Amino acid sequence: MGVPFDYAPDRPEHIDAILNGLDRYNPETTAVFQEYVVQQCDQKFYDCYANLALLKLYQFNPHLTKDETITNILVKSLTVFPSPDFSLALHLLPPHILTPASASSALPAAGDAPLSEAVQKLNVLNNLLAQASYAAFWSTLDSDDLYADLTADVAGFDELIRIRIALTISQSVREIERSVLESWLGMQGDAFDKFVKDVCGWEIEGTVVKVPLNKENEAKGTVVRENVKMEQFSRVIRRAYEQPA
Repeated sequence: MGVPFDYAPDRPEHIDAILNGLDRYNPETTAVFQEYVVQQCDQKFYDCYANLALLKLYQFNPHLTKDETITNILVKSLTVFPSPDFSLALHLLPPHILTPASASSALPAAGDAPLSEAVQKLNVLNNLLAQASYAAFWSTLDSDDLYADLTADVAGFDELIRIRIALTISQSVREIERSVLESWLGMQGDAFDKFVKDVCGWEIEGTVVKVPLNKENEAKGTVVRENVKMEQFSRVIRRAYEQPA
């Protein structure tokens, strides 16, 4: 059974009460939701449903909007890729800050409004993650001090991203070259060894990293059997000979 979209195990009772009542549309709850975003950033948990509710309040009450809260919500949503949370949040933002970056350039043009530039830069990161361009993600993240500023409020951002990258890797491969994995995780040396062994639970054998067998990365042939009854064929054949009215 799938996990409900609005499920968040760390959600406090007072936030849950707001989300399930009429107060979720009350502008006075904006400050409560904003503080809740700060808690998510500090304590390494995540509540997409509450964050989207806040962005919806911003739509109805633009004078209450806080740019820093918007960027923090987007950064937090990056840490749960490949879920669609980033795109969901993006589509609740005002159109004037959603001008896409030029197709010929990965970074926005100079002179954009601060929030617009921040959103576009974060969208670059989101696209790189969606494309599984992990090495490019880390090089892009290190390419501009603005990225450091945008992710500074989110505790453990780099590790959370690495865990998600490792999860996607574990679903598709049984082994991978160390040098490739280093570029995908954006780390080397002892830090790399510690993360791979202690966090991922994988083994390093020379220049190769071994990923344990799981139901996603197991190569298993399957046979699909179609159970079609004779009367189903007869209906098709009969209709083929029927004259249109």
